[in-house]
Parts: sequence; C-alpha cells; structure tokens
Amino acid sequence: MNREEVELITRLVARAMIEREEKKDGYVVPIGVSARHIHLTQSDLETLFGAGYRLTKKKDLMGGQFASNETVTIVGLKLRAIENVRILGPVRKASQVEISATDAIKLGIRAPLRDSGDLSGSAPIAVVGPKGAIYLEEGCIVAARHIHMSPEDAKASGLQDGDRVSVRVDNERGTVFNRCKIRVSPEFTLEMHIDTDEANAAGIKQGDTCVIVKDV
Repeated sequence: MNREEVELITRLVARAMIEREEKKDGYVVPIGVSARHIHLTQSDLETLFGAGYRLTKKKDLMGGQFASNETVTIVGLKLRAIENVRILGPVRKASQVEISATDAIKLGIRAPLRDSGDLSGSAPIAVVGPKGAIYLEEGCIVAARHIHMSPEDAKASGLQDGDRVSVRVDNERGTVFNRCKIRVSPEFTLEMHIDTDEANAAGIKQGDTCVIVKDV
C-alpha cells in the first residue's frame, strides 16, 4: 500500500468517526500522541551516519513524512542522555529535536514551547549517531499542540490556517486544551497532535477523539 492509499484510508476512517459521533456541539478530531523525535538536514544526517547516507522508511506519516528505521542519542547538559530517538524523514533545511517537558528535565536543558520550525533562541543539544556527533547551538523545543486539517476539513469546521482553538476531551478526566493552532494543507489528514506529557496527564491514548468547542 503506497502513501496516497494510506492517507486516503486514514481520511475516510476519520470522517466515519466524525459521522458516528453522537455529540453535535463541536467538530470532532482524532488525537495523535507524538513521542520525542528528530528532524535532520542531509549534512547532519551524513555526519551522524556516514557520507551519502539516506534514511530508510519504517512507516508512512501524513504530509509525505515518514518514521525512519534510524535512531540517535540526544545529550543535554552534564552528559544526560536519551537513547533511541526516532528520526523522521525526509531531510529538512534545519535540524530540529522535539521532546516533552519531562524529557527536558531529564536532559537538564530549558527547551522552550514552540511551534515546529520556530527555532530561534531554542535550547542547545548534542546528537550522537553511529558514525559521528553534532552539536546544535539551537534547535531543541517542546512542540506546541496543534491540529492538522485538509482544506475540506477547514471549510467544514469554519476554520483557517493559523487559527487558535480550544478543544475538549470527554473522557474520565474531562480535559480542555486551549490555544491549539490550526495547520491546513492538502497533504494533511485530520488529527490533533499532543506530546506524551499532555496525553499522560489527560488520560489520552492514540486514536482517542476531542471536540473543537470554540475559537480563542
């Protein structure tokens, strides 16, 4: 099954979940729990894995991204480290490490809460691979929660790229998440992304749903 077929099936399943939802007071969104991961430039990838190295695909993700088979070790202050951090492909123009606040404490660094790609003044981090190591003077962040949407989903929900919304999770903990940024692209499948800290605190697991309740 190719990436386009996977994304089509995922989108159809998401729409079926929305249609089955009994609640009519908001737009229903599946939740994806995002574990720590790293994006690399081709140059940094080659420093870590060797000249001419190319990532190998483990699993397709939305928007043409994929989880690779390759992992690295990230190292913070006082040589505190976290191993087996997954690399996501394809390569990017800037290397970026996304961790949870709990990870930041373990590493002994002050990683700011940022939207993906907003790296100016972010935390420094070292990355170790099988063939070498790199030191990023900035590039480590705690990724802010956000919602991916296709243009069709944005139209149906009355939202636009860059909007901020609140969402409600109707499980036993009854959590409301504020300031969720809307990101719209034809390559996106409807899904809210939160990190492992947020998921654990709210009793959320992969594939649960939330409801957009208002703009903020």
